[in-house]
Amino acid sequence: MSTPAMDLLKPLVTLLAIVNPIGAVPFFIHFTQSFTREQRRRTIRISSFSAFLVVAVSALAGLKIIEFFGITIASFQVGGGTLLLISSLAMLNAQPAESKPTDVTEGDQKIDAGASIAVVPLTIPLLTGPATISTMVIYAERTHHWWELAVLVGYGVVVAGATFVAFSASGAIARWLGRTGIDVMTRLMGLILAAVAVEIMADGLSKLFPVLAGPLTR
Repeated sequence: MSTPAMDLLKPLVTLLAIVNPIGAVPFFIHFTQSFTREQRRRTIRISSFSAFLVVAVSALAGLKIIEFFGITIASFQVGGGTLLLISSLAMLNAQPAESKPTDVTEGDQKIDAGASIAVVPLTIPLLTGPATISTMVIYAERTHHWWELAVLVGYGVVVAGATFVAFSASGAIARWLGRTGIDVMTRLMGLILAAVAVEIMADGLSKLFPVLAGPLTR
């Protein structure tokens, strides 16, 4: 049985499952292996702030954007839930939720541009991307008071903080967890995300097809 506190924390759990900063640690190490300590710190700061911006803008303006395109929130829930489910399946295979094929050569070419790497590909799409945006829009639609929207924006601060801590401790995390440990963590977060995705899709489908929400009759 859900409680108001649990409902309030559910977006945060979902966000952390999607972003999964620990799962992005190997990519951070790869893209910043030739950086100086100062360049690495700057990349961490920019990545963290960029992650916050994606979450905050999605929460504050995401609904207006989909209304501009004439998309119903129920359709967005089904589409967003499907996207989350696909992301969770990728995570269950120990791949980052927002990953897409990234040319290593391209990353090497950007190695001297810390700011560029911090935003693309570290923040988008490795940390945040369509699944993150979909999640924030869906939960923003469920808010009824300004303070609930402020809480969602505040969760962006939590995500940024988690990203900052994970990237700052990337060396220690990689040594402590190892590749196997990071894979296990990614799969665990993927399982949580899959459950949340099914719930979001079910809610959207019940709005599109009210008969699904009614009692079964013979």
